[in-house]
Amino acid sequence: MKRRILISLLTQFLLPPSAVSQDLPRPPSAEIQTAPLGRWKTVNDATGKVESVVVIWQEDGMLYGKIAKLIDPDPRDSDRCVQCAGDLKDRPLVGLRILWNLSKNGSQWSGGQILDPANGKVYRCSISLEDGGKRLKVRGFIGFSWLGRTEYWLRDE
Repeated sequence: MKRRILISLLTQFLLPPSAVSQDLPRPPSAEIQTAPLGRWKTVNDATGKVESVVVIWQEDGMLYGKIAKLIDPDPRDSDRCVQCAGDLKDRPLVGLRILWNLSKNGSQWSGGQILDPANGKVYRCSISLEDGGKRLKVRGFIGFSWLGRTEYWLRDE
């Protein structure tokens, strides 16, 4: 590893830019390493089964997420948010925004909300990356963060 870094530094400073290969591996950007952007597999904490894929994106400094895909849905279950209230009532689950207005707060993203489509309730939310960005800790709560539930989502690679 040290040798690769040394060779990279030497080629950057000793060779003209046109002589340095553009095919060299590049480290991921700091934003990708610290922001939970991308696709995540949601895991039912009771069964351990992957239930859906959620896409998380950043817009105007805030994180948002929506359901991109349902994994092996039970045909007896509705594919709509029947428990949701207001304008979310009976909206299709695929494409449904379930995370919104999360802002960076130290090593986590918080201050936003998360929708649980299973019961239609909206909770305050915080999320943070674990295991080098391979796992996402998702905490939904009412009032205080210790009054809630944590799920762990897996990066969909």
